[in-house]
Amino acid sequence: MLLAFLIPMTNVEVAMAEEPMERQYAEGQVWTFRARAGEEGATLLINRIEQDPRFGAIHHISVFGVRLDNPRAPGGVTTELPHFPVSRETLDKSCLELRGVREPDPDYLPGYTQWREAFDAGQAGVFDIPVDKIVDIVQSAIAQSTAQ
Repeated sequence: MLLAFLIPMTNVEVAMAEEPMERQYAEGQVWTFRARAGEEGATLLINRIEQDPRFGAIHHISVFGVRLDNPRAPGGVTTELPHFPVSRETLDKSCLELRGVREPDPDYLPGYTQWREAFDAGQAGVFDIPVDKIVDIVQSAIAQSTAQ
């Protein structure tokens, strides 16, 4: 009777702790991210990835599904932010779930072109803070510009 309680070792699998896989970011990916309160479900799109000797990978993202008070926007609210240059660190701190893949948002190009000119002149950089904090900075800038 004792043998009925023995489990053959060939059927036993030992669970081994795995190291978390490093995320692979690619152009066209759509991710949910750690968003501000009330903006859960907001997404970011990776439009372009460039390599830079000083900053490494620079990811040019667009953000959708946010809510920024903006008296200059239709309806008084901005819900899309077309261009931010961000580091891999920003994405690692922010991205939650890969939702799919799509074509780049053409609305990012004017902001990218302006950033590229300033970057090449040494007058612009790359964000390395989480996306929700970047959105906070944009909200503050809008508030300051409309208060004048």
